[in-house]
Amino acid sequence: MDLPRTTDLGFARLDPDRAARTGTPEVVYAAGKTPEQTVTCLAGLLADAPLAWATRVDEATRAAVLDRWPGAVVDEEARCVAVGELPRPQGRVLVLTAGTSDGPVAAEVAFTLAACGVGCRRVDDVGVAGVHRVLAVAPDLAAADAVVVVAGMDGALPSVVAGLTDRLVVAVPTSVGYGAAFEGLAALLTMLTACAPGVLVVNIDNGFGAGVAAARIVRSAQR
Repeated sequence: MDLPRTTDLGFARLDPDRAARTGTPEVVYAAGKTPEQTVTCLAGLLADAPLAWATRVDEATRAAVLDRWPGAVVDEEARCVAVGELPRPQGRVLVLTAGTSDGPVAAEVAFTLAACGVGCRRVDDVGVAGVHRVLAVAPDLAAADAVVVVAGMDGALPSVVAGLTDRLVVAVPTSVGYGAAFEGLAALLTMLTACAPGVLVVNIDNGFGAGVAAARIVRSAQR
């Protein structure tokens, strides 16, 4: 049996065939890597694909990427960069945040969707402390192919949203909240024990994973 290819960079082993296997290419997780390592990984991935991107990019790495590729797409809020041409968006995912503080994780979701070629509309600050705010976006829920809900604190918003729509809800707990929120653990447990069915839960602050999940839902629906 022929195994998928591997590109050995010495410090990393790239997976150039991942997109063909899974529909999503390998993405560089920049946290813990030097700027030079991230740039080298991006260059290696670009050898086999029209687009390469990285998540959790700090200021120094962002500067290194722009120095190598001045036209790179940069989202400082999402802490993501992309090199190459973004695909034309298809479908629509609605991204909701419970509060403004959840914005960076929601931005990572939106960036991931764009890099995956999926359209996105983001609506911020519709948390359950003022539940009428999420009721106001009910028409947007009906128009979406999937919904991503990003929430910290008590993490209650995904259950409310899942009770209003037949769309799959991807729930993202964030590390936002006071001490007893335990850096997102309280929100994670609330989402895992949601009483409303149809909620898929990713890890704390994992906007990338939520974006990939929603993108695959949209692509499957279109097929």
